[in-house]
Amino acid sequence: MKIIIAPDSFKESLTAKQVCQAIENGLVRVWQDAEFVHIPVADGGEGTVQSLVDATNGAIIECQVKGPLGDTVEAFYGRLGGEHAHTAVIEMAAASGLHHVPPAKRDPKATSSFGTGELISHALNQGATKLIIGLGGSATNDGGMGMLEALGVQFLDKQENAISGNGIGLTKIESLSAHQLDPRLANCDIVIACDVDNPLCGEHGATATFGKQKGATEEDTKLLDDALNHYADLVEALMGKSIKNIAGAGAAGGSGAAFLGFTNATLKPGIQIVLETLAIDRHLEGADLVFTGEGRIDWQSAHGKTPVGVAQAAKAFNLPVIALAGGLGDNYQAVYEHGIDAVFAATPRPFDLSTAFEEAGVNMANLAENVARVWQCSQRS
Repeated sequence: MKIIIAPDSFKESLTAKQVCQAIENGLVRVWQDAEFVHIPVADGGEGTVQSLVDATNGAIIECQVKGPLGDTVEAFYGRLGGEHAHTAVIEMAAASGLHHVPPAKRDPKATSSFGTGELISHALNQGATKLIIGLGGSATNDGGMGMLEALGVQFLDKQENAISGNGIGLTKIESLSAHQLDPRLANCDIVIACDVDNPLCGEHGATATFGKQKGATEEDTKLLDDALNHYADLVEALMGKSIKNIAGAGAAGGSGAAFLGFTNATLKPGIQIVLETLAIDRHLEGADLVFTGEGRIDWQSAHGKTPVGVAQAAKAFNLPVIALAGGLGDNYQAVYEHGIDAVFAATPRPFDLSTAFEEAGVNMANLAENVARVWQCSQRS
């Protein structure tokens, strides 16, 4: 019997790799002779680097870079292993994330994506020829200007003075130059994990949709949206690419637009990128049963999250799919319409959140064992 175990991480308690092991620990009590295939998965957001590093026996590379406010922060990216040895995986939040900015200091006029550009440069220096970049969780609304500055793009004001790449700098741009843009980017395969379809500007754009959570006032919103409009016009004049209204251009404060305007990047749903990178179809061949899961399964799980992504891949092989979760939320049954055959929660009794985190591995193993025993009973009948 070949069993695929392909879950996401359980936030704040277990990595995806640890969830895989916990599930096997329970299943092996029933199926001692089974072949277990671990595929730690993520959906392009937080945990994607760790998931892909674990799945390919890669490595986490730690770096000191500029944080959103210009101070030095500890960041990281992943270098994948095996056949993906020249692939680097970067989460924008690692360098430019909202968690680097205390709530009292959140101001998208002041924050910059410069550190993300530094991570990209570091990965290129280490020989990366493919970049997978997750755009979620940024503290910035600079249109990717800071990131581009770190990679060599020059931004000038009316007096042709260089401008710092942050939100307020965005409002001062009168011209830009890509002559010093890192030439390695032209030959680099760049795939952007993007699960939002917001354009760069307007009522559904980067600032209007995400600016408030980053500290923008109503006045800031108009100021920065107007600046992004002007910025997009300058990019189109220089690069010949219209970036204002492309779905996903508004991701991460407009960083999606920066990648689309200055590189050959393509935008894809995060779960699609991860499953393609892990070649999940190759593992699904000859399998008998698939387990997936995440910390909480609810109606949102049906929209681009790991369990449904795994289930849809498994259904191409007509495989049964069981999802195991730490807990269940509103309308979790929505996932039944997307390839998941059964859902179970690992919480055996009422307890507080800290206990749930502490006991997650044990409870997941016990749940997996119970599911296997029920499955075994069904096969006898």
